[in-house]
Amino acid sequence: MTYINPFEVALKQLEIVAKEIDLNEDFHERLKHMERIMIVSIPIRMDTGKLKIFQGYRVQHSTIRGPAKGGIRYDLGVNLDEVKALSMWMTWKTSLLKLPLGGAKGGVQVNPNELSHGELERLSRRYAVEILNIIGPTKDIPAPDMNTDAQTMAWIMDTYSMFKGETTPGVVTGKPVEIGGSLGRTRATGMGLFFIAKSITKKLGLNLSEMKVVVQGFGKVGKVIAEELYNFGCKIICVCDITAGVYSESGLNIHELAEWVSMGNNLKDYEGTTGELIPSIDVLTLDCDILVPAATENQITKKNADKIKTKIVLEGANGPTTPEADEILNSKGIVVVPDILANSGGVLVSYFEYIQDINAYFWDIDRINQELGKVLQRTFEEVYKISQERKISLRTAAYIIAVSGVAKALELRGLYP
Repeated sequence: MTYINPFEVALKQLEIVAKEIDLNEDFHERLKHMERIMIVSIPIRMDTGKLKIFQGYRVQHSTIRGPAKGGIRYDLGVNLDEVKALSMWMTWKTSLLKLPLGGAKGGVQVNPNELSHGELERLSRRYAVEILNIIGPTKDIPAPDMNTDAQTMAWIMDTYSMFKGETTPGVVTGKPVEIGGSLGRTRATGMGLFFIAKSITKKLGLNLSEMKVVVQGFGKVGKVIAEELYNFGCKIICVCDITAGVYSESGLNIHELAEWVSMGNNLKDYEGTTGELIPSIDVLTLDCDILVPAATENQITKKNADKIKTKIVLEGANGPTTPEADEILNSKGIVVVPDILANSGGVLVSYFEYIQDINAYFWDIDRINQELGKVLQRTFEEVYKISQERKISLRTAAYIIAVSGVAKALELRGLYP
């Protein structure tokens, strides 16, 4: 598969909306650049006694609207341009939701599956030390992302707290509930996708419970949205991970599949009662009503966009569709619900966790879901209205709101010195 630079995609998306809103040239120039980039070496004593060096990143795109916010991923494919793109997308996501936050992202080049529990802990703690001076509740608040989880955040929170000499739960979100985490955070991104799926199908006059759905990616996001749609009555005809897809035209047993992967199994080894194995690469072009790319960026490109056969693309991953692919999908009448709207439930509940930590007062799950649904519904309606009024895609409409919000903050704050 040809490599597509995600940062170039992010810059192209910014360029498109800049023309749409006649963005001030100075603001455009400023928003093309990161505020801060930190590249760190992470020395780890492996279980064998050998020293190994890993490379890590923390990138802050913008703090103009508040402290930076964004996840940390562990993956061999992590590189600076990917982290820069993800950081920029976080800026737009928080602005679209009107949260008093900016955008950041972090990552370490590592295959976490090759590390022991102890090695992962040492890696996480040393990475936290290396970025210690640029993170904090008023600076930059990390969260889980690809191949990181609540335990990772617990290690980072503890390391930061030890250096500061006081317990500081607000330094990260996505923590275990026992140390200041929020109820509902683990499933928040997938739950947000479900709320948005209900909203877009209602607008299009479709019955969501009768939809045939394909989900690419069966991890923290893909598994949750598959479960929610399955429970709602949708027919999930295919799910996949990096190893294989499981397909059944008559519908899969999602609970059985979820239990299989929860035990640490890959889908290529699936031995359940329904479905046949197919190559992961074939999943995106299956005939369906809703396609949920929930794996990683640059999955729908100009090379495969014309083969996409669906009514709705609901972006669970960040940056899964390139601008060239967007044009093709739009020309085919396929509705693309963009990542900064569709998967924003994760950062929204992260924000809820952050303010719960600051106030040392925690909400029950009913309040979490109520607030999640309220903010997402309001945001969706605003995006949809602009898309209809200006006859533009949902992505462009979402970007108009997001980029305009950051530009207004730049105007109000001015340039120092």
